Amino acid sequence: MVTLDDIKAAQKRLAGVTFHTPLIPCPKAAGLEAYFKPESLQPIGSFKIRGAYNCIAAMPEAQRAQGVIAYSSGNHAQGVAYAARLLGLKAVIVMPSNAPKVKVEATQGYGAEVVFYNPATQKREEVAARLMQGQRWTLVPPFNDPYVIAGQGTIGLEIYEDLPGVELALVPVGGGGLISGIATALKSLKPSIKVIGIEPELAADAQQSFRTGKIVEITATQAGRTIADGTRTLSLGDLTFAQIRHYVDDIITVSEAEIRDAVRRLALNSKLTIEPSGALTYTAFLHHQSELPKASKVVMVLSGGNIEPELLKELL
Repeated sequence: MVTLDDIKAAQKRLAGVTFHTPLIPCPKAAGLEAYFKPESLQPIGSFKIRGAYNCIAAMPEAQRAQGVIAYSSGNHAQGVAYAARLLGLKAVIVMPSNAPKVKVEATQGYGAEVVFYNPATQKREEVAARLMQGQRWTLVPPFNDPYVIAGQGTIGLEIYEDLPGVELALVPVGGGGLISGIATALKSLKPSIKVIGIEPELAADAQQSFRTGKIVEITATQAGRTIADGTRTLSLGDLTFAQIRHYVDDIITVSEAEIRDAVRRLALNSKLTIEPSGALTYTAFLHHQSELPKASKVVMVLSGGNIEPELLKELL
């Protein structure tokens, strides 16, 4: 299990690399103290730089000098590519052929080599394993890794530092690395804080896993139905599932129409450009108040802002 000490160690590694994102008041919050934590302000436009950099920086220097490889639909890809560039390393990224163009171009722009695969017929883990044959690259997992989880958990440290009275934290859920880290940090600092995960109802493997007590896997076809491309993982990992079961209070789902509405409102009312996956928390805040614990001080993690310009135009 990842601990608070692991997360504090990650915070030291990330000093000068990641940005302590601010808490921005949510407009028209009906008398509540509600805040956005926009991870879209990170150098790569998402929280993924935290876990990716912490994982790579924690490797022995001789090991990481051989290069790294990762698989991702986009934001973890950028995190690994950006971290590798900072550390002067070779990075190879396995990306689905339907990954958003803006994320592919950014990953390549950071100097990584991108290898595409067909998510309908191929498994990214198998593609990465084949590429690693004969190489000495180290795999940087997108979520199921203690150093990745600890890196994402630094968000929880920042939330508590800026708002010690926080009562409820809403966090997007894909593979579970983000909520695992944040929940571990917040619950370790203040056990009374409620941590609720939010995921699309069209890719609700995490909710099913949480409520049945065993990891549920969905198909790539099922996951591909949601507009929230950052949550198209097929299942939680064993490490993230363990952290979630121990620290998270509940996971709720939101509809595609609701997600679209939240992205539009964030752009027009709060002037925040947030991708669908990143807007899941505000979606729940807007449309599922009855399913959330009662709280007077709420933080919504907006996990990223790497949205395709054409999609943003459509949603507006």
